[in-house]
Amino acid sequence: MLSGICPECEEEIYVDEDAEEGDIVDCEECGARLELLSLSPVEFVIIEDEYEDYDDSDFDYESYDYEDDRY
Repeated sequence: MLSGICPECEEEIYVDEDAEEGDIVDCEECGARLELLSLSPVEFVIIEDEYEDYDDSDFDYESYDYEDDRY
């Protein structure tokens, strides 16, 4: 079995021998979603959540017309 290190928490992560580059795994220790970047050596890259840094603080909720979806 192959293993690599989680780039988030540095926990050792094991992958199957038949794993392929691009496979997605989750770190059991910290929950990070990782993409298998390379098999020799085993390397992972963190997959960022596309909504994690979403900021809607500039949205004007008061003037939004919820009935016809227009401002």
